[in-house]
Amino acid sequence: MFEHEHPLNLTDLWSEQLQRKEDYEEDEENEDEVDAKQDFRCFCSRCYEEINWFHRYYYSCSTCSDYSVHKFCAELPERLEDICEVGHTLGFYLFNNDWWCDICRRFSKPRELLYRCNLCAFNVDANCAKKRLQNNIIYHPSHKHPLVRIPRQFLGECDACGKEHKGLFYHCPTCASSQFIHSDCAFLPKKLQIQHMTNDIFSHIHPLTLAYSFPKTDIESKRYPRCRVCHLGFSSSSHLWLYKCEKCRYYTHLDCATSPATDKMIKNYDDVEHPDLLHLPFPDPSYSILKHLFFKESGSETHEVSHQHPLILEDSPTSSRISYHDPTKRIETLCNGCLRPITSRPVYVCSNEEGEHCNFVLHEWCSRLPIELKDHPHHPQHPLILHSKIIGKFFGVFICDLCWLPCNGFAYCCVECDYYIDVNCAFVPKEITHKSHPNHLLTLNSSRRSFICHTCDDFGIHLTRALLIPETTTHKCDKHPMKLSYFPSENHMGDYFCEICEEEFDPKYTFYHCRECMQSMHTACAPSILRYETYDKYAGYGDVHRYVNVKFGGTYNNTEAHPHPLSFDQGVESDGQCGKCGRSLHYEMIFKCLTCEFVICYDCMKRLCKEKN
Repeated sequence: MFEHEHPLNLTDLWSEQLQRKEDYEEDEENEDEVDAKQDFRCFCSRCYEEINWFHRYYYSCSTCSDYSVHKFCAELPERLEDICEVGHTLGFYLFNNDWWCDICRRFSKPRELLYRCNLCAFNVDANCAKKRLQNNIIYHPSHKHPLVRIPRQFLGECDACGKEHKGLFYHCPTCASSQFIHSDCAFLPKKLQIQHMTNDIFSHIHPLTLAYSFPKTDIESKRYPRCRVCHLGFSSSSHLWLYKCEKCRYYTHLDCATSPATDKMIKNYDDVEHPDLLHLPFPDPSYSILKHLFFKESGSETHEVSHQHPLILEDSPTSSRISYHDPTKRIETLCNGCLRPITSRPVYVCSNEEGEHCNFVLHEWCSRLPIELKDHPHHPQHPLILHSKIIGKFFGVFICDLCWLPCNGFAYCCVECDYYIDVNCAFVPKEITHKSHPNHLLTLNSSRRSFICHTCDDFGIHLTRALLIPETTTHKCDKHPMKLSYFPSENHMGDYFCEICEEEFDPKYTFYHCRECMQSMHTACAPSILRYETYDKYAGYGDVHRYVNVKFGGTYNNTEAHPHPLSFDQGVESDGQCGKCGRSLHYEMIFKCLTCEFVICYDCMKRLCKEKN
């Protein structure tokens, strides 16, 4: 090169890195060292633009450590045609004085390279000459041919991220259907930490790797994952680039991983303005809205609860009147008011110890429920009156008008409107927060029976999932408490199988997970949700909360329907089919006789009693 006195050596960044990858292809500890070459940066001494890994080839001087040149800059022709407006030929020059380019009007310093026409004093810097020749080339792993930068800026859609950009684009002049890649996407790092790009709003322990497509076969094999930033899928954009961590099934769209977090991702409420905000999920199975309110208003008066026998307050730690909740053995006593497990004292229990055992038990806070609710947001036209048992409903079972689940616990009622709501739903707040959707207020939409986010139009969580699934659970299969997870777990490379039912499941839906033992289970299989019998995985999984507000047990005596007392239970597989309608009794509410083999579903027993009456 005429402007430099020493010979130059050609360097291929890719060949060196490929060799290093072959040397360390089975050594993950050297992965960072292998990728270090992709961070190579220096500046071209001819065009003064950056030389990086995507340019692949560059010349450097072994004598002068600060002299490097793009390969295409080094190979610029000595003479240039058809650029001068008059049609003169331009030649290479080095000026000792200041000058400016007649194309881009950039002011240049002495000793900078230029093309010049001495006849008309027309000057062009090396960068503009390179653009006119379409000689700005990069070698990109996403394409088999070199990509050339288009000389002029324009507004267009980038085929890497799928978004519209204004600026410089690269394309392949060899391929007939060439893609257009915006310069911002073309020079994205092969690996990045997402927290560095999104103001720490989103984070991941591993660097994310750039991938140039997400084939539909891979999308299907990974159970159609969603972007961890915007929660949208990849099926319609499988040809676009993305960032991913295969170790953790962590996938993000290109622009989601590289754009600072928007206002939608930032906390949209002030804690000072919401001092009593309910934060879900509840910490354990026994916790409920009523317990939360009890601690807020512990000075409320105890009222007399309607029961056939007097109630006594039990607070002795040595009492054996009731069995306390043991999720590892599925031994528990449920409160007759809120239908949540009894896990601690003090509690109210039935004083009757003679004759037939009475399993009536009540949390202390359930004894403090107000007798009347006025101007209730879900039924403002009439007051709602507290009933410990709904008169006129067969065996006390009613359908809650808010969550639509069957219930035989305490209820607030408007008999005039035939309106019934269980005591938990009666105190459901208008606004909550939930760990599955942090930083945003969720508002109750009673018509959809869900809490929805008004900031994010695509998020909602059903009332039952928000209130009935506790944050932790325990099981005999794991010595540690298992916590709710809302995304695939970190460092879990394999598929996910439930330790209880041994079925594979999709980790983008809520599940329980133990990080220490790497064990998981369906929320449906958790003892805190499924209290009585393994659910019917082929029919009942989506409806697993159906009987979470029903307390089984108790005896029904009606000699006209059946000569022996009937036990109110949840059906198991061995109960077979209903003797009246023939449907399977597995997981259903049933009545069965312990003396003979008579067994019948709840609905048929209800109709039978009406016929007898």
